[in-house]
This record gives sequence, C-alpha cells and structure tokens, in this order.
Amino acid sequence: MKVILGLGNPGKTYEHTRHNVGFLVLDEIARRANTTFGEKKSLEAEIVEVTLKGERVLLVKPQTFMNVSGRSLAAILSKYPVSAQDVLVIYDDADLAFADIRFKAGGSSAGHNGMQSILEVFPKGTSVPRIRIGIGRPTHPDIPLDVFVLQSWTTEEMRQLQDILDTTIHLIEHEWL
Repeated sequence: MKVILGLGNPGKTYEHTRHNVGFLVLDEIARRANTTFGEKKSLEAEIVEVTLKGERVLLVKPQTFMNVSGRSLAAILSKYPVSAQDVLVIYDDADLAFADIRFKAGGSSAGHNGMQSILEVFPKGTSVPRIRIGIGRPTHPDIPLDVFVLQSWTTEEMRQLQDILDTTIHLIEHEWL
C-alpha cells in the first residue's frame, strides 16, 4: 500500500484557497475513481482507498491545520505499515511560479511549515517524496504571503486549475508509482 497526503486546511473557509491545492488533487483522484472521502477521527483525516496503476493507494486529507499535518501522518503510519518512500506529499509552493509543478524524491521543507511537520514524523535525513505545486507570490507588495496563500483562486487561475490537476496526477502515475 502507498499513501498520498494532500496538504491543506480543513473547513469550508479554506476550501477554494491556494493553500488547499493538495486537497484539490486528491479530490480529483477520488472523483475519477468514482468514490468519496470518509472522516476518520482517530486519524485526524478524511481518507479513501483507491487503485492507481494496479497499486492500492490511501488518499489522506489531514483535518488538522496545515502546520501540524504531521500529527495525522503519524496516526496513519501507526495503522498502516508503510515506509517514507511509500508516502507522497502534495502541497502548494509560493517559491514556484503559478502552475509550475515539480516532483522531488526528497529534500528539506524549504520553509514550508506543513512539509516541515511531515518531515518531523520521520528520523532526521529521511527522504520523503513530494509534489510541489506553484502558486506564485502576491503581485502587490502590500499583500503578505500568509494572506495570499489563504485567498481564493483568481478567475484566471481557476481556468488553469484542471490542467494543473491533470499534470499532477500524471506525475503521480508516471514518476512516483
């Protein structure tokens, strides 16, 4: 079994924000598999199992806030015996231009608090695969980054969102699985 952890914040308030792009990818995978997420309070997550390229994959949307996503992952790892290489984390990255999508087999958190929380679950130096989805930076200098990531997508960004989801799912199936 493999685990894909999409990072985001729980609740309707954050549903259509840039910070929740990890949730959006998992929602699209579940939609294509014609299934829906169920809440699992003991794991602090919404989960659903799907099959991708013949592989059992547990899709996980932590219901903690982004910066403590590792709590949910720790609970998942205590129930499902998977290695760090069997976990893929998907999250937003303001250091990448909008729609720039990158798969990486490991590395640091690069300042992303959600990814840092994930890395803290594993022994120091453990490689954890991830896909970073570029959301860009605010175009106006008066908009702080923490406000920008929690804003809704613009109309133009919404037009490109399906392509971003398609590309990300392609990377999952061809680079990670």
